[in-house]
Amino acid sequence: MTATMTNPSDMTDAVPALSALAERRAAAGPDWLTDVRQQAAARFVELGLPTNKDEEWRYTPLREVLRPAYVPAEDAPAALSSDDLKAFQFEGFDASLLTFVNGRYCPELSDPPTDVTIAPLSEALKAHRGLLESELRRIAERDEDGFARLNSAVLEDGVFIHAPNGTACSRPIRLLHVAVPGAAGGRPFMTHPRNVVIAGEDAQLTLIERYVTIGEGVYLTNAVTQISAGDRAQVAHYLLEQESAEAFNINTLHLQQGTDSKVESHSVLLGGALVRNNVCPVLDGERADCLINGLYIGHGSQHLDNYMNVEHAKAHGDSRQFYKGILDDKSHGVFRGRIVVHVDAQKTDAKQTNANLLLADTAEVDTKPQLEIYADDVKCTHGATIGQIDNDAIFYLRSRGIDEADARAMMIFAFAGESLDRMSVEPIRDALTRELVRQLPRGEFIESVL
Repeated sequence: MTATMTNPSDMTDAVPALSALAERRAAAGPDWLTDVRQQAAARFVELGLPTNKDEEWRYTPLREVLRPAYVPAEDAPAALSSDDLKAFQFEGFDASLLTFVNGRYCPELSDPPTDVTIAPLSEALKAHRGLLESELRRIAERDEDGFARLNSAVLEDGVFIHAPNGTACSRPIRLLHVAVPGAAGGRPFMTHPRNVVIAGEDAQLTLIERYVTIGEGVYLTNAVTQISAGDRAQVAHYLLEQESAEAFNINTLHLQQGTDSKVESHSVLLGGALVRNNVCPVLDGERADCLINGLYIGHGSQHLDNYMNVEHAKAHGDSRQFYKGILDDKSHGVFRGRIVVHVDAQKTDAKQTNANLLLADTAEVDTKPQLEIYADDVKCTHGATIGQIDNDAIFYLRSRGIDEADARAMMIFAFAGESLDRMSVEPIRDALTRELVRQLPRGEFIESVL
């Protein structure tokens, strides 16, 4: 397959290399997979990567992301030991562990679960075609932007998880993605993880997807996680992004929900130079319930970008979105939330809120909540706020003998704490609370009163 990409962003060094990688990977694998890859690669080559002219990417400055000439992950091999991962453990947390280093699965650093089917995606593509093909084709057809299309074109690395009907996974499953930039000899590298999770009818599981860095250097992670929750299934997904200041992370979560299913999505963005977090649920069964909860904290010149696209396709669906941002220095936060209620989704109950706290005059937030309603018997609300710390509240605390710096820290912690309180997995909530305290000014005071 040969094609020429025409895109306003093709002035960068990255796009031709990405296009060549897509075409090379598309030709490999069994016939059915080749077909999926080639269709995605053709769309990627034809439409290219998003630019600021695309409304959904209007506030996302991709030029710096696309500037480097990335090498594939296979050109950045890295060997780690269990001691290298101690800093990324959750104290007192009994969970399965699947470790990926520079995009490659490391069985020697993993402790996979035994009560669900689990395999590296590269192996599952051969052994579990019956389960994977329809799931991959469904998501490939829904890919709306160039990064997701690129991921479908080159998909190979990642994990496949299948919880059969009635299975309750005994331990949460941790996906630990560790980037070691130095392994590429100073060259920027890119990874494209694809995680496919199928929870059958009445199944239950919790998945924690975490991205961290060891060392310094530029790299790009372009990840897609797709979760299918069957009728009455209960699934909780956590995205914890804690990468270095030079990291670029584009992360997409696709959720497909059946009748009476319940899904939670929790996102916490703390690191990275530019992070884009896409959450795209489809409530495709009656009485489906979806909670989308997020917190993003920016320092320096970080850009933390959140895009929500919630589709209500069937009646009596219930969705809640709660996203909060704390921006300091010259950081930039973005929230763009969209709720679509289709004509058959009568009795939908949907709520969307985005609240932002600016700690410096140089910090910036762009927020745009949006409703598209094609049904006539629904209950939908949305709203967004941007503000600074309430001076009246600070005055009240100071009148109780608390100095101004400590009062400000208490206000910031209380603002963020509402997002953490919605997380039902206590060890994760506690670990993130400790991380939040470390990032706050006067964090030692907050720790002393907790």
